[in-house]
Amino acid sequence: MTAATPWPPALAGTPAVAVIEQAIARQRLSHSLLLHGDDHELLEAIALAIADRLLHPAESATGAAMKATTSARFAPAQHPDCFALRPAGKMRQISADATRALITKVQVSPALAPRKVAILHEVDRMNVQAANIFLKTLEEPPANTTLLLLTTRPYALLPTIRSRVLHFRFPSAASVVAVDGWEAWLGDYRAWLGRLAEGATTDKHAVADHVFTLYGLVARFNAVLEFATDATWKLQKEKLPADLDDDEQIAIETGIANGLRSRLFIEVEQATLTFALPRLLAGDDVTRRALTTAIDKLEHNVRLLRLNLNEAAALEDFLLASLRIWSRRS
Repeated sequence: MTAATPWPPALAGTPAVAVIEQAIARQRLSHSLLLHGDDHELLEAIALAIADRLLHPAESATGAAMKATTSARFAPAQHPDCFALRPAGKMRQISADATRALITKVQVSPALAPRKVAILHEVDRMNVQAANIFLKTLEEPPANTTLLLLTTRPYALLPTIRSRVLHFRFPSAASVVAVDGWEAWLGDYRAWLGRLAEGATTDKHAVADHVFTLYGLVARFNAVLEFATDATWKLQKEKLPADLDDDEQIAIETGIANGLRSRLFIEVEQATLTFALPRLLAGDDVTRRALTTAIDKLEHNVRLLRLNLNEAAALEDFLLASLRIWSRRS
């Protein structure tokens, strides 16, 4: 037998994991769990760990197996009683038809395990019709079935769905993936802010340097993101189930790009805070106002990314705003 799917190392032994393990051991786990946080890959690892424990229950205190229809142990992704629902296509939507297909699968009796498990990836990507169809399943959940809903945007779900599931939040402590050129990008960005913060200048050469640096940062950001997406997709593709269709693979690749993009923008925000911190500790109120304005602008542009604003346009607009904000701070 293969070893049980482990919990992500950063979460092993945490209170949330302890509560889930105890509920599984007592057969008291809710029929529907909402797993949410900042990192979908982490949420997927948690869902697979939960699924493994539900599909391969431990022996009871009397020594009798809860169910022993087979001696084989399947990884959750290959288990005949574990089902997945993922966004599909460039728009990364979960359709009504795909939702109905999943519901049909979980309404059938389990083949090997004591119960069935369905993992719904990025459940916030359900269109309105799909969400309403799924809501009916939550209202009358199939017997011996656990539904694991994964999302990084819990408040994008229908309130009626959120109210019918047990919530577990798992914040990610991980920083952006190591990518060639990214640390250098962050260093050049902070150095650019430092030159801007020296004060406004009428020197045309200095102004031109600021502008050229700005557009160089935009171009390099795009290159870093593209490289990171390609590298991550190659690794992720090897772990995917073999039966995923092209639309589902496109949606996963797009999701990887969006996730990496979000992490990079988080790092940009952290770099801005790191740059401003010494001045803030010195009680510089002008820097405090500039930092607040800059972070508000960055967060505004990140929200627009979710409405399909191009990341290059979002970064360019933020850096142009930064050019004005920091050069006028004095």
